Amino acid sequence: MTRIQRFTSGAPWEEMFGYCRAVRAGDWVEVAGTTATDDGIVLHHGDAFNQTMFILTKIEKALKQAGADMCDVVRTRMFVTDISRWDEFGRAHAEFFRDCKPSSTMVEVNGLIDPDMLIEIEVTAYVGSMNCEL
Repeated sequence: MTRIQRFTSGAPWEEMFGYCRAVRAGDWVEVAGTTATDDGIVLHHGDAFNQTMFILTKIEKALKQAGADMCDVVRTRMFVTDISRWDEFGRAHAEFFRDCKPSSTMVEVNGLIDPDMLIEIEVTAYVGSMNCEL
């Protein structure tokens, strides 16, 4: 039987909408869509690179709570509000994943919950016995 563990970040949205930051089911960890917010306040207004860096740092913390790390990530999904800024989002993504490249998707969306949010990221990680190979 697979054990399911839930990890919260304490963000107000989690309780309001009935979700948690990360869920671990056996060897798999799913991290919910994550934005550049802290205590309900959007950070790094207009700065695609730093919003992405902040989000990936927040995701890294959630993964650690679940017993995983960034090299365990097998999939990233980036939802961006302006695809023409792909290079800024991508450069930040590479800061975390240059050595352990996950499968990745970046798609443009019409908007996110707050118009100051430029990107939302979710990840899937696998913490079973496998090595990161290029």
